[in-house]
Amino acid sequence: MKVLSALLLAAVAVEGHYTFPRLVVNGKAVEDRDWLVTRQTKNAQSKSGIENPSSGDIRCYSSTTAPQVATVPAGATVNYISTQQINHPGPTQYYLARVPAGSSAKTWDGSGNVWWKFASTMPSYDANKQLVWPAQNTYATHPAVIPANTPSGEYLLRVEQIALHMASQANKAQFYLSCSQINITNGGNGTPGPTVSLPGAYRSNDPGIQVNIYNLQPDAYRAPGPASWQG
Repeated sequence: MKVLSALLLAAVAVEGHYTFPRLVVNGKAVEDRDWLVTRQTKNAQSKSGIENPSSGDIRCYSSTTAPQVATVPAGATVNYISTQQINHPGPTQYYLARVPAGSSAKTWDGSGNVWWKFASTMPSYDANKQLVWPAQNTYATHPAVIPANTPSGEYLLRVEQIALHMASQANKAQFYLSCSQINITNGGNGTPGPTVSLPGAYRSNDPGIQVNIYNLQPDAYRAPGPASWQG
């Protein structure tokens, strides 16, 4: 009986995992198959999350580069299709990193103090007074708007959803993420920031990473990382 229970728990855990293999821009998928613009992550089969926020995987999940670059206008709304239902509670955050001159979005690794956040979701109560986040229990990440004043150029676009259902323990929050290769057009002359490095921006005991969401008011949650740049 104990063996059966363990197997059932393992099956539920696997079903709760997901990846984000397709980018959506202004409500339209820009990839007609998985991992065309979005870099294929090494968890493409296991769909497991990252539990150590100091790991090098936290940047783009040790992904292979993708064959194409998507054109995305500044001011566009972006989100991602999920392979499974995003059923774990936790915030969705979006980052951008501009590709340095002389490099290409198809090959650049995103290293350095170059990432800036432009969106993060906050929770509310459901009917049972449990914390829920926007787009939870759906098959797509919550959308975000790329600030209109973002300078034109090639970027890596990074999405993460942080599952907090076990996060009261150290290194038990789970990060699900993807990085896409994009070229932002019709941009502005803003100076995005503050910038951070990944890894480097998060610690396992950050309040938004190690947290008991079952004893927390919705407005008391503070997502990890820098403040969002709004342009």
